[in-house]
Amino acid sequence: MAIGGVLTAMVTPFDAEGRVDEAATSRVMRHLLDNGSDGLVLAGTTGEGATLTDDEKVRLWEQAVSEVGDEAYLVAGTGSNDTAHSVHLTERATEIGVDAHLVVCPYYNKPNRRGLIAHYRAVAEATDRSVILYNIPSRCVIDMDNDLLRELGQLPNVDAVKQARYEDVEPIEGLDLLAGNDDTLAQVMDAGGTGGILVSSHVIGREMRRMIDEPDARHELHDTYADLFKAMFCTSSPIPMKAALNMIGVEVGGLRLPMVEASAEEKAEVRAALERHGLLSTV
Repeated sequence: MAIGGVLTAMVTPFDAEGRVDEAATSRVMRHLLDNGSDGLVLAGTTGEGATLTDDEKVRLWEQAVSEVGDEAYLVAGTGSNDTAHSVHLTERATEIGVDAHLVVCPYYNKPNRRGLIAHYRAVAEATDRSVILYNIPSRCVIDMDNDLLRELGQLPNVDAVKQARYEDVEPIEGLDLLAGNDDTLAQVMDAGGTGGILVSSHVIGREMRRMIDEPDARHELHDTYADLFKAMFCTSSPIPMKAALNMIGVEVGGLRLPMVEASAEEKAEVRAALERHGLLSTV
C-alpha cells in the first residue's frame, strides 16, 4: 500500500509547567482523526521534536500506538543530524510498533552525498518498517536532488519522501511522493503524489482530504484556503498552529524555547484567517 493521504504533523501539547500533556495529546489525536486525518506524525518539526527528550518521544509513540494504533497510520519522527542517535530512535520506535519513520536530512553537519547515503542506509537497516525521507532545505541547508532521491529510493525500507521544496518536484521511482508544505499539496497531487505530511489539517483536515480525493475541486480548494495556509506559517511553525488550536478550543498549551508564543500581530493574522473561514464558531 502507498504511504499517503492526510498525515498530520501533530503538535505536542504542553501543560502549564512545560511538560508533555498526555491528556491533551489524546484529545488532539482524536480531534485529528475525527476531522480528516488518515495518520499522525509524532515528534516531528511541528511536534517540537528538537526540544523533546528521547523519553518524551518514546512515551508519545507508545501513547499513540496504544490509543489509536488500530485506526491511524503512525509515523515517528526519528531523524537527527547524528546517525547513531537516529538509528537508536528508529530502533525504539520500531519496537513500539509505529508504521513508519520520518527521517530528516541531517542538518548543520552538511554531509556530502556519500555521507547522506551512508546515513540513510544505517537508519533503514535499523528497522523493518518504512522510512520516509524528509527533504527540507529551508531548515537543513542541504537539498537532496532528484538523482540522489532516486538512489536513496533503492535502499530497502526507504519507501517515500516528504518533499518540502517548491521547485523541481517530481515523482521518484521507488518512492511515494508526499507534499511537505501545505501550499504545495495541490501541485504535488497533480504531479502524482500520494498525499502530504501537513499542518493546516489540524483545522481544515476534511478540506485537505478533499484536495486529495477530488481532483476536479483541488485547485479551487487550494485557492480558497491559500490565505489560511499563509497565516499558519506567518512565523516559524508550530507557533501559529498552536495559537490557532488554542483559539478554536483545542487546548495545546505553549511552546518550548527557543520557540516563543505568537505576538499580538501574529495572533491577529491567525484569528482573522480562522474567522474568514468560519472556523472559530464551527470547529
